[in-house]
Amino acid sequence: MDILFRGLAAGIILVILIFSAILHEVAHGLVAERLGDPTARLAGRITLNPKSHIDLNMTILLPLITFFLSGIILGGAKPVPVDPFNFRDGRKDLALVSLAGPGTNLIIAILFALICHLLFPGLSLNAITYSSFLGFFLGNVVYVNLMLCLFNLLPIPPIDGSKIFALLLPEGIASAYMSLQSIGFLILIFFLFAPVGGFSLMGFISSLLLFSEKLLGL
Repeated sequence: MDILFRGLAAGIILVILIFSAILHEVAHGLVAERLGDPTARLAGRITLNPKSHIDLNMTILLPLITFFLSGIILGGAKPVPVDPFNFRDGRKDLALVSLAGPGTNLIIAILFALICHLLFPGLSLNAITYSSFLGFFLGNVVYVNLMLCLFNLLPIPPIDGSKIFALLLPEGIASAYMSLQSIGFLILIFFLFAPVGGFSLMGFISSLLLFSEKLLGL
């Protein structure tokens, strides 16, 4: 019974994750287009159709692995294509495009946190999530979008945070740093589940999540 419950919960959270990640990627595409790069539009990626955004590793495998191993769900969607050569200021504009995705998730989290305050005044996010089906849905929209925001700000290529962090580096070092994106998924999995020197990336994300919930009054 516990396995069935966890499976149902994971399914609902996965649906929330997919559509939250889609809005994240669409935001990237829209801001890139605004800054002069139509690549995402031409590739048909500025759409809410899940088929255009689902990635086997980031949208399916990583969320399921992290949920069943730790209870925390991490993941994302297939990155929208961006051509920095179309930007007026390549590195700066790329950082702005990268920031648009986590920023969108933060806005969604804030909006749904306000709804939670209206419908479940005085309750913590955990209490709201276990109060009813509506509470479970609303609470996980806040949780998933906070998680997407924090997760995507990690400075690990090719995650959004790496492109923002690269703006702070000299151009040559930034190029070498971004070349790690071909093995980025493996690096991410390693640091998530293999604490280094007593530092746990999963624990760090959990701490940031709890802090973010307190900032939202939940």
